[in-house]
Amino acid sequence: MKLPRTIRMDQTDPLVFGEAAEPGEWAVTGSFAFLGGDPRELTGKPRQAFGSGFLGVDSFGWSTFVSVASATAADHDAVVERLAARFVERYGAPSLDAARPVAAEEVAFAAELCRDHPVNTLLAISRSVDDDGGIREQVRVIDAKGEKPHAAIWDIVAEDDENEDTAPR
Repeated sequence: MKLPRTIRMDQTDPLVFGEAAEPGEWAVTGSFAFLGGDPRELTGKPRQAFGSGFLGVDSFGWSTFVSVASATAADHDAVVERLAARFVERYGAPSLDAARPVAAEEVAFAAELCRDHPVNTLLAISRSVDDDGGIREQVRVIDAKGEKPHAAIWDIVAEDDENEDTAPR
């Protein structure tokens, strides 16, 4: 089985999200976090989380990217239990027993997103509001192979007696 884990490619997540997930947390899409209001009215960091965040299950913080990771049955069960506990703590679910099936659905959906991708595949999410006010989410693979290489900012120049210039160009 595979599940998404948060990954931090740089230090922007703590700057763009109100609460950033810690690297290595199991994650779900987290779209349910935006069901209590109109996402079109969000501004600032909550809007950023709506637009491009995966939800870390432990911290309930957001991550721009997740990595597909191998998970054991015990990992899966622990993620369901932690998410169910969060539903009780944050959303007022009446009990763990009531929250567990909903948490299991969220985790199953996250596993489905990972199913056809190799371990270590990077995923990003984007959310929008459709014409009926519903949340539409799109998950895409980040393909580093298809990216253009960055321009070189340093050249390595062999030292010789005639040319002492080894400064950046």
